[in-house]
Amino acid sequence: MFETFGAGDPVLQGKLFIADEVPYNLLHSICGSGDALRLKAVDDTMVFAQTKGFNAWLWLAKEVTEARRETLFRQLIDDHPELDLPGISGEPETAEYFAKMYSKAKHIRYELYMMLESYYCHEVKKPTGVTGEMRRAEQHDVDIIADFLAGFSEWAYGAAVTKESQIPFAERMIGAGNLYLWCADDIPVSMANIAHRSPRHARINTVYTPVEHRKKGYASAIVAEMCCLLHSENLVPMLNADLKNPDSNKVYRKAGFIEAGKIAEFKFKEQ
Repeated sequence: MFETFGAGDPVLQGKLFIADEVPYNLLHSICGSGDALRLKAVDDTMVFAQTKGFNAWLWLAKEVTEARRETLFRQLIDDHPELDLPGISGEPETAEYFAKMYSKAKHIRYELYMMLESYYCHEVKKPTGVTGEMRRAEQHDVDIIADFLAGFSEWAYGAAVTKESQIPFAERMIGAGNLYLWCADDIPVSMANIAHRSPRHARINTVYTPVEHRKKGYASAIVAEMCCLLHSENLVPMLNADLKNPDSNKVYRKAGFIEAGKIAEFKFKEQ
């Protein structure tokens, strides 16, 4: 009923998966990793993938019946007792159904951690009257990017970290060549990152503007400019936004992003 698959497997290029591709775009990145666990139903109606230490992602085709879903989930759990999941991410009802079965089998509990909205952008709406321009981050920006990353951690996840602890991450992101800054009067005031490019989409993340620079359109401007860059590569920009943050969701909708479906993240906890 299940088989392992490689990064080039057609399951992520099939019409069933492509119909849900925007919310599940992260699966392209996970399944492209050599050390990821990758399982699929033999009829290509389900994908389960996990990078060790992170949430597993679960995609189930809309055509799958409830009875078939239960059979698939039961066999996945029973045939893989070695699974040790910190959490599960997927379409809200599907992810919770799996979370209930998995938590019962493992004698643990589960709780909703985050609800995300997925967005894609075919037509960019650039804001007007915003001063500045976008440029690629460079090595001399390490200090300010580390500061931005520390701010992002607290703003997005409520996790306080020091600027110094973020310097290695800043260096890696700059080195990857996909981190951009919006600069007003040559001062970096906002950032955004292209996390991954898949065959049809590019995923944007780590969009952040420090408090003192907010309400000036900088986040909208850098996201819109990044979308233009990706459109020039014939890729559709997409991203995920925490529904608890209405300001971010408003920014993305104003920039031309369209809702594509929700993703729920459940975490597993000891009893």
